[in-house]
Amino acid sequence: MNINVLPADIYTVVNQTVLTDQDKKILISLYQPIIGADAISLYLSFWSDLDKSEFMSEDYTHHHLMVILKSRLDKIIEARRSLEAIGLLKSFVRKNDNLNEYIYELYSPLSAVEFFNHPVLSILLRNNIGEEEYKSLINNYKKRVIRKEGYEEITSSMNQNFKSIPSTSLEEIRKEEKIGPTFEDRIDFDLVMKSIPSGLINARTFNKRVKSVINQLSFVYNIDTIKMIEIIRLSIDDGGLINKEKLIESSRKSYEFNNNGRLPTLIYRTQPEYLKTPEGDTSNKAKIIKFFENTTPNDFLKLKNKGVAPSKYDLQTLENLALNFELSPGVINVLVDFCIRVNDGKLTRNYIETIATSFKRKGIKVVPDAMEELKKAYKKKTSVTVKKESKKDIKEMPVWMNKNLESSEMSEEDLKALEEEFKEFR
Repeated sequence: MNINVLPADIYTVVNQTVLTDQDKKILISLYQPIIGADAISLYLSFWSDLDKSEFMSEDYTHHHLMVILKSRLDKIIEARRSLEAIGLLKSFVRKNDNLNEYIYELYSPLSAVEFFNHPVLSILLRNNIGEEEYKSLINNYKKRVIRKEGYEEITSSMNQNFKSIPSTSLEEIRKEEKIGPTFEDRIDFDLVMKSIPSGLINARTFNKRVKSVINQLSFVYNIDTIKMIEIIRLSIDDGGLINKEKLIESSRKSYEFNNNGRLPTLIYRTQPEYLKTPEGDTSNKAKIIKFFENTTPNDFLKLKNKGVAPSKYDLQTLENLALNFELSPGVINVLVDFCIRVNDGKLTRNYIETIATSFKRKGIKVVPDAMEELKKAYKKKTSVTVKKESKKDIKEMPVWMNKNLESSEMSEEDLKALEEEFKEFR
């Protein structure tokens, strides 16, 4: 749900867990490489807002967060959504006539053991920090074994030191609460169960936990239902249950086989739902925007290469735009389309990263904003009208820069001039 948050809107932090100094270490070393420093700073700010009992904060305005974090409100909302997506925060709103009221519930990060065994988080962390740093982190969290040869254990037992006494009735005591990252269903389990012989599975094969793991693997490795059916078949044991380790391994190998040994990154993701434009607009421009938003940067570049898979150099450029410049997939597509069209079909890294620097500084996250920003940068071309004598110029610039694209009264000549380039967006 997209709600316009105002600086004067009130929020209260509620702690649904028990937070420790170890949680801070895990947040910074394991979560921060995935969701970024802004999101972790916001979590710690919420934590610091809590009262002395660490249960609930006073009422604060969102302007308070802007002052504390020295950040724009849109950046704070983006950081909040990252915390929600990864399972550290739940948000609630009560709408009023003037100002809205928010409740932000804090949850504990996963323990190191839970994190490194998580099929999604462990992979995202490794991809973001590299194999060597990943191994170093694991080593830091490893249990240390101390040699005790020659020692005799003299630890006292409970019954040696205490007597049993009647218990007292206690209300529910606050305890550590974790929710982990959340995922929408990506796999059609009805189709999965119809496609696998009934003799191979039973009522316990697709329990809630197994479905969750399958959906997470589908997200990480961009696996559709048909391909997942094949992977599941290979992962069912003699008892009709799915072997989790085999499922994860088969999913990873399938991805690596189809992607030249690479691990998944953000360039294989489409625009997040909360950054997409609302439905309803049926103009040609809206169709192009929707195409940018629903195509992965990898597939988009493949399309621009007329079906040829992107080179390793081009993939590295895309990865750099996603990871180092923090551009969303839809914005990357707009930038790639612009740069290829104005540079004779070449994806020149220095050129594209110069624009990406400006995008990052201005906080451009949505496709329409990226398109408008590039129109300004290409002022000389945006003033060209779609006339017979200027068709050559039109083909040198992205089709979405044509000022008549939003018009419902484009002439037949205008439409013919745009048809060749526009067809790839249909």
